[in-house]
Amino acid sequence: MFALNAGQATIISLSITAMLGLAAYQVTYEQMTLGDFVLINAFMMQLFIPLNFLGFVYREIKNSLANIENMFGLLLKSPRVKDRENAAELKIDAGEISFENISFAYHQDRQILKDLSFTIGAGKKVAVVGDSGSGKSTLVKLLFRFYDVDNGSINIDGQAIDQLTQHSLRQNIGIVPQDTVLFNDTLFANIHYGNPMAKESDVLNAIKLAHLSDFIASLPEGHNTQVGERGLKLSGGEKQRVAIARTILKNPAVLVFDEATSSLDSHAEQAILKAIKEIAVNRTSLVIAHRLSTIIDADNIIVLRQGEIIEQGNHQTLLEQKGYYQKMWQLQQSNG
Repeated sequence: MFALNAGQATIISLSITAMLGLAAYQVTYEQMTLGDFVLINAFMMQLFIPLNFLGFVYREIKNSLANIENMFGLLLKSPRVKDRENAAELKIDAGEISFENISFAYHQDRQILKDLSFTIGAGKKVAVVGDSGSGKSTLVKLLFRFYDVDNGSINIDGQAIDQLTQHSLRQNIGIVPQDTVLFNDTLFANIHYGNPMAKESDVLNAIKLAHLSDFIASLPEGHNTQVGERGLKLSGGEKQRVAIARTILKNPAVLVFDEATSSLDSHAEQAILKAIKEIAVNRTSLVIAHRLSTIIDADNIIVLRQGEIIEQGNHQTLLEQKGYYQKMWQLQQSNG
């Protein structure tokens, strides 16, 4: 593109200079009149402006062809995870989730999860903690069926998720992620994204339950405020509340919190935890946690290390065992 632009500009500039130089020379020696010189100048303008535009059109066409080629390349890609031919719709009665002897690896040379088994009781809150790379976030990806397990099965109310349609599975699971994806649109539209079929009154109620009302009231344009690309005009805590409002609007039976407060200050963390606790009542919840102070109320805490469960129990039980969890707790308390 650089060579094309430079070449085109050079050719046009040299051509105009040569033609005007020749015309000026002939006018000087009275071989042409001054009117002829003006005529040649007008002709050159009519000639080179379209030629320059033609070069621009050529560049745009080449650009577009490259983009179209990439687009068709993406369309031809086939997802690894596909619904079975007779896949059923997920029907949730209680919301119990069980991970049964699951093993998983992104690459054959590195096993992430090793024969993992645990159950999240209906309406219970289970937290998963551990070192980075122990497989905590992988559990979320497997639950959403972004990947299929290598061995074992994941069941919701006794229904194996690989026998279900992906749409029905994901329709019944809501997530508050660590990094909330926001669009360059209004606050209202970003929250409405949680359930595009919801009424305006439902969106406003979700805003209230996520404790966003005071923040929105302080904005000059209210919920019509543009959030910027990827929500750059919002703080970390405000983006998390938008994610919570989305989840409330979706009204799923199962909730997943993937390190939802890891990058927040203590004040924002407490506000987010309060909102999370309110929406998690009577819902099955899986919490991936980095800060142990955020999951002390969990019904069961699972400690992962190198893809295996090394401890589990509630907060007090794990502290009394004086194992790996207690070391993590003491380390965070001393740093906090």
